[in-house]
Amino acid sequence: MDPVIVVGAGPVGLTLSLALAAQGVPSIVLDEGPGAEEPRPARTVVLREDTADLVGRLGCRELDRVGLRWAGWRSMRRKQLVRDVPLSGGRADEDGEPLSGLLPSPLHLPQHELSDALRAAVDKDALVQLVPMSRIDTLEQDPDGITVHTREPGSTWWRGSYLVGCDGARSTVRKLLDIRFPGRTSVERHAVAALRAELPWPDEAVLHRQPPWRTGGAEVSARPLPDGVWRLDWLLPPRGDLVTPEALVGRIRDTLAGWCGETPAYELLDTGVHTLHHRLARRWRKQRAFLAGDAAHLLGALGTQGLDEGIRDAENLAWKLAHAWHHGPAEQLLDSYQAERRAAVAARLRAADQSLPILRGGGGLRTLVPGAVRGHDTLLADGHLGRGALGAPPSYSHSPLSPPHAEAHTAVGTPPGAPVADVTVTAPDGTTGRLRERLGQGHPLVILVAPGTGVWDRRHWQTAGIMPRLTDAVAALPGTTELLVTESYPGASAHTVLLVRPDGHLVAAFGGVRPAELLTAAQAALGGTPRGARERAEAKEGGGEERPRARVHADGTAGHR
Repeated sequence: MDPVIVVGAGPVGLTLSLALAAQGVPSIVLDEGPGAEEPRPARTVVLREDTADLVGRLGCRELDRVGLRWAGWRSMRRKQLVRDVPLSGGRADEDGEPLSGLLPSPLHLPQHELSDALRAAVDKDALVQLVPMSRIDTLEQDPDGITVHTREPGSTWWRGSYLVGCDGARSTVRKLLDIRFPGRTSVERHAVAALRAELPWPDEAVLHRQPPWRTGGAEVSARPLPDGVWRLDWLLPPRGDLVTPEALVGRIRDTLAGWCGETPAYELLDTGVHTLHHRLARRWRKQRAFLAGDAAHLLGALGTQGLDEGIRDAENLAWKLAHAWHHGPAEQLLDSYQAERRAAVAARLRAADQSLPILRGGGGLRTLVPGAVRGHDTLLADGHLGRGALGAPPSYSHSPLSPPHAEAHTAVGTPPGAPVADVTVTAPDGTTGRLRERLGQGHPLVILVAPGTGVWDRRHWQTAGIMPRLTDAVAALPGTTELLVTESYPGASAHTVLLVRPDGHLVAAFGGVRPAELLTAAQAALGGTPRGARERAEAKEGGGEERPRARVHADGTAGHR
């Protein structure tokens, strides 16, 4: 089968290509630019715990060296401290668990550092072919694949099994597919500066509303980076005057003086004005073509993170494309990408649009929320810290992949459709690690909650209790499923069995071994019984062996005609 064509070599496109490669799927990444991103210290990104772990698994494990995990979150209003929230700051206890009672820290880093790390990982992966200076101008689909043409200087045709447009807000793919992109323009504007200075809160992020100095405006934030660098953002009027260099320097000096008592020595590294739009593509799939990242949605007001959502798009789509690439057509599975991700981003946009009048003084819903400072601060903190409707990881509770309810289902601390907790797990071969490290390999996971396995001899618990029955039940599931054991899971009793999707979202939990219900849930999570599973079952029943499928490598010849 032909490779997957990924249009766009930003963080989302590179993440998608690496996630596909991790599941044995070749891809061709068509990069409109020359192959590198211009360093801009004022252009930074914030990754939540789950998305930072994802890019780490894909070969970018050194991001903590170029980024910073915040040690705290501080909110102020006028001259008053409203909230001081300690964060884990990336620290862990002896067992690798986040420090007890502390919220996980977002990872803050320059976007070009993230792109460089992803490109370095792509360069090492034989299944990803990165082609610079390749801007597409035509796109044709047929029942067997998709063909695109790129302009000069490298004019050529490329053939792929599927195509994903990760080519940004002005997406050529979206326009060629004739997909509308409605929404709101200039929801928020920010003046931005990156500078090196000593501020009173080392490694803590700060949000200051209605600061008391003249040029403070309605809101200013400071987010730390390594080596004493800070990114400062000032909220501007939606359609105000242009920000001149002189006016921005005045804001910098006044802000630093307001926080430090007098303007300290500082080194200005970069400046800019950032305008945020809220838009959502009408469709995210059209036959064999998909949209992801800024090509599908724009958001970012009130601390929400557009790139974070784009990386979640890539994770959600990668395992579904991989399943279809290896096992043949899976229409319901591929349709679920739009159903899940578009609904999740729409909910995020809706929450932001409902909160904006409350927080920006526009009336409307403001009357529905108590006017207390802490109530408004909670809304803003949610967006910045990855909590609540504005920031928490999405839950796909109404997914078309959700299994029918069965009496055997039991409740645990994670609702069906939500991301599972990152507990320590043990594989049948005795290796242990974090649950999140087992994700993204293209197959579901079954996890047995069995207290005591950490101290028992492995040979004992593999043949004791319900483990043999569970092993047989997992062997009967469609495709490949990995069986793991954990000492405990939040809200789960002993002998609870969890079924987890390849992207880490809970399908269902069962009280004990329930082979029939487990099979039904696994089939639903894969969009129905895949053809590959049926072929394997028939081969086993006939005493034969399934013939191995041919692998296509992205060596260039497979990608064009």
